[in-house]
Amino acid sequence: MKEKPKVLFLCTGHPERSEMAAGFLNQLAGDKLTSVSAALEPAPVNPLAVDAMKEVGIDISRQPVADVPTAFKERFAFAVGVGDQTKERCPIFPFAFRQFRWSLEDPAEAQGTPAEQLAVYRKVRDQIQSRVREFVDQLSSDSKLSVALK
Repeated sequence: MKEKPKVLFLCTGHPERSEMAAGFLNQLAGDKLTSVSAALEPAPVNPLAVDAMKEVGIDISRQPVADVPTAFKERFAFAVGVGDQTKERCPIFPFAFRQFRWSLEDPAEAQGTPAEQLAVYRKVRDQIQSRVREFVDQLSSDSKLSVALK
């Protein structure tokens, strides 16, 4: 059986955005793609991110987070930086067919009460869900990108 193309989601620090993106990709296209979440400085995922994803039926509490040197040893069909700092700290993704950058707020920097912080996680979660949907749709419709799926 042919191995599914891999998609790397990369964060610079807190892995919440990459973990959420990997969770959505698994839900939307896990039959066609394999998701990998990586961070320059891997850390445990914030429980607020886990809670926000559980609200939409996705459990990211046990998803692995790779460190970047380990992830860069693999080949990826697509690499997606999920924050502005990935452009500065990881300007290229070696061994990736195509690269994308998504400018997404880091919810780990949210201030305020736990409820206010959770609201930020929900907002970012919804943005990520929309981006992943667009990404999957683009892969299906763009002949240059769909090559990686065949």
